Amino acid sequence: MADAIALWLIVPLTAVILVSGIDDLWIDAAWLWLWATGRFRRFAAAPNAAERRIAIFVPLWREHQVILDMLAHNIGCVRYSNYQFFVGAYPNDPLTLESIREAEHWWSNVHLAVCPHDGPTSKADCLNWIYQRMLLHEESGGATFDLVVVHDAEDVMHPEELRLINSYSAEYDFIQIPVLPLAMPVYEFTHGVYCDEFAQAHTRDMPVRAMLGGFVPSAGVGTGYSRRALDRLAEAESNRMFDPACLTEDYENGFRLHALGMKQVFLPLSSTGSNSPAATREYFPSTWQAASRQRTRWITGIALQAWERHGWGGGWQAYWLWRDRKGLIGNPASALSFAVFLYALLTRMWTRVDLPAWIIPAALVTLPSLAVRMAVRIGCSWRWFGPGFALLAPLREPYANFLNAWATVRALADYARARWEGRPLVWVKTEHAYPSRAALMENRRRLGEILAGSSYVESSDLERALEGRPEGSRLGEWLVHLNLISEDDLYEALSIQAGVPLGRAVAERMRLPAVRTIPAEVARRWRVLPFEIRAGELYIAGPEQPAVEMESELRAYTSLRLRFHLVTPGEYAEMERKVSAN
Repeated sequence: MADAIALWLIVPLTAVILVSGIDDLWIDAAWLWLWATGRFRRFAAAPNAAERRIAIFVPLWREHQVILDMLAHNIGCVRYSNYQFFVGAYPNDPLTLESIREAEHWWSNVHLAVCPHDGPTSKADCLNWIYQRMLLHEESGGATFDLVVVHDAEDVMHPEELRLINSYSAEYDFIQIPVLPLAMPVYEFTHGVYCDEFAQAHTRDMPVRAMLGGFVPSAGVGTGYSRRALDRLAEAESNRMFDPACLTEDYENGFRLHALGMKQVFLPLSSTGSNSPAATREYFPSTWQAASRQRTRWITGIALQAWERHGWGGGWQAYWLWRDRKGLIGNPASALSFAVFLYALLTRMWTRVDLPAWIIPAALVTLPSLAVRMAVRIGCSWRWFGPGFALLAPLREPYANFLNAWATVRALADYARARWEGRPLVWVKTEHAYPSRAALMENRRRLGEILAGSSYVESSDLERALEGRPEGSRLGEWLVHLNLISEDDLYEALSIQAGVPLGRAVAERMRLPAVRTIPAEVARRWRVLPFEIRAGELYIAGPEQPAVEMESELRAYTSLRLRFHLVTPGEYAEMERKVSAN
């Protein structure tokens, strides 16, 4: 009986794999042709492009553990000055609200947007209310934002991202920066699947799609919209730039803007300094449960909701809709075909049954296409994650097949149940983590770049100071000595460079129980002092940028999350006096 079932499954499974394989081979051929004919355009920021005003939207729900780190790092690394963060949260998320209000206190370019109702609703709903907060900011300040860029709480922005978006906004209304997972150990199979998939999709699939005239779906992060594009969306969709009923508003907006005639561009993955890809980086889910939950939402929104809303579009776009939706059949078929192959291999089924005559010719077509598919995936992963990681892609492939098949089945079941019960689909949140400070040091800007770029010092004065700086002296202290900047200016720039808040009047907030969490000799050695415990976090201040070794040692004395603040030497001396007085 099992042999008969397996035999009859071979027929439809072979057909599905054959059709999908031919489809992918065509994309491979188009990719090679575009590369060979020099059609792949190398994108780079225009060096002298005037900086347009950019609003960065960050929608949140229960992200208090990562949002301060995200803001601190990105404010410290982005090589652009004319931007503001607008961060959205809900009234029933007090910890996240408190974190954003603290960020507002430390950084003048961070603004809280509170949704008028409890959450969670949907990411799109939160984005719409952030947009309203931006309009209020424009009314009070008089200046209009030219571009809107969307990010999530776990995103590590590339230093050149805003410059790239700004450069190409003169020609395009929708600019998508690539997305690439951060590297993790090879034994993290679930996260490794994301690495393989995004490396391939954003090296090959999306650039080919954009260059062949297909609509470019937003990746949900690293997406730049011109105000003209958002105004057109508002006119077409009753003032809803982001559709609150859609689980994948990013995909939806890519489709809608193309239909409205807006010019779109996807900037292909390319290297910058130190082989760092010009992409938004982040940690993706590392467990089966979290990954299947996220992929269920993606499949529901991209394949099922979009099908319900737009049908098959028509014309050339129908092909790209087919590619986005073929996983509804292809994902379960891939997992099932692997199971049938494994069963046949273990039981030697082919020695006991008569296979159809066409199976061998079909295999001669499907097997090479599968081999090419795997070679492309290995090559893309090799490019961005190295050979040791890439060569394990064949082992991750069966795992990915079953993960995607399970998410597809869940999506179909959840969608059918929601439609049967007449209830809306809900936003499924993914838990997020943020990289450590040590992992982010690669993209830190130089102190001189920050001082000149933020107009603390003239570039000409900085160059003369560098030429005359005594050997062994630190740049900031030398500039203070020359009276080119004040100590407060220096520490504001150092806080931006280190990605930590600048503490002000910290001595007034000191509490004895917090001070006693760290042994006095350890605090003296590292020149730091704890000053407050709040919401499961230990706040620590010192006059030097925090070292990785310091953070590692301090964690041995407390289970609280460390939150470092940079203070001037004068402020730190005041803290020491207050400790001595107690």
